[in-house]
Amino acid sequence: MAPFLAYEDKGTDTAGRIPLVLVHGHPFDRTMWAPQLEAFAPTRRVVVPDLRGYGASPVVPGTTPLSRFARDVEDLLDDLAVDAFVLAGLSMGGQIALECLDRLGDRVRGLVLADTFAEPETPAGRTARNALADRLLAEGMRGYADEVLPKMVAPYAPHAVRAHVHRMMTSAPPEGAAAALRGRAERPDYRPSLRRVTAPALVVVGADDEFTPVRDAETLHALLPDSVLRVIDGCGHLPNLERPAEFNAALTEFLERVDGNGDGDREGDREGDGYGDGYEEGGEDGKGGEDGG
Repeated sequence: MAPFLAYEDKGTDTAGRIPLVLVHGHPFDRTMWAPQLEAFAPTRRVVVPDLRGYGASPVVPGTTPLSRFARDVEDLLDDLAVDAFVLAGLSMGGQIALECLDRLGDRVRGLVLADTFAEPETPAGRTARNALADRLLAEGMRGYADEVLPKMVAPYAPHAVRAHVHRMMTSAPPEGAAAALRGRAERPDYRPSLRRVTAPALVVVGADDEFTPVRDAETLHALLPDSVLRVIDGCGHLPNLERPAEFNAALTEFLERVDGNGDGDREGDREGDGYGDGYEEGGEDGKGGEDGG
């Protein structure tokens, strides 16, 4: 039986090069990872799914909990016989990656969390997400996309990037996006589980991310036992698209470490962390309202 999710599976299993699995955010699709697919598929296997309700994957109205997304990812990797891998997710995709940890155990040889956060939903946030879900079902995606584009990417992002992000948002099925919003409204607290992560982790954030400011990445970094924090200047919520060269450089360094069986000094990694010249502490984010990827 064919996998439930639409996906791309590029590159080949290469000795000494662990596969890379990339999980997109809301309300995007797998083309969000185009720069990474192009950069890494020549040297390793890269699997990039469309989550249920997005892209070319089936739309299931109602509520899609993060646990359901995680089961879909697990089922796809089982179908593709991807036994061990680095798991990367951005924003909602990062929360799905966190949801995957208990399910996939030591199959996750490395964890990449980009522009995401681990806190549970608040009562106000739950109300806001459900209200936004109702709005998307009633109005469609365009008005929402127009409103949040200036926060999804930095205002100075290249026009081609802004157009790509806007196109992904307006192309997302409202039923799928609404189902994901209702699922995220019931999001648990992932912070206790972070301390139990044994795999090395890379935490990445755009210096000008308004949805998930640098302080959210600092929280993840502090809780993960073996993590590196990279703050990328000159971008907002989607550094992999806005600053692909810098994002890919950080990911390359991390993958090389994982390929080398996790060699490296954890304390040394932490001492090497730093912020870009343009870093400033972010303001209150929009987690419970407009909803970033």
